[in-house]
Amino acid sequence: MITVYGIPNCDTVKKARKWLDARGVTYSFHDFKKGGLTAERAAGWIEELGVEKVVNKRGTTWKKLDPAIQESVTDTTAPALLASHPSLVKRPVIDLGEIRLIGFDKAVQADLEALLD
Repeated sequence: MITVYGIPNCDTVKKARKWLDARGVTYSFHDFKKGGLTAERAAGWIEELGVEKVVNKRGTTWKKLDPAIQESVTDTTAPALLASHPSLVKRPVIDLGEIRLIGFDKAVQADLEALLD
């Protein structure tokens, strides 16, 4: 079962969900605003994909953080920060069970297409 993690009003999440829907792919949607994010899950994503890929440093939530907090983000500190501010996760996270993809650019679409075939 595929799980798409994100925020419903995020344009990139909308794009990914529309893409999946158009291909008839069955998935569940986990809304960070309603369902939250555990530090353990965030730590797993960071271990698999790297903190630089998981933490969205381009978003409003990141820009509102105190600079000292921004500078202190590491593989060790990021999970708790992401659990308390799930909007800091680059979106969407597409969990295919064995592998996770983050974002929804052309490369992610190509990877997803190949994995779904």
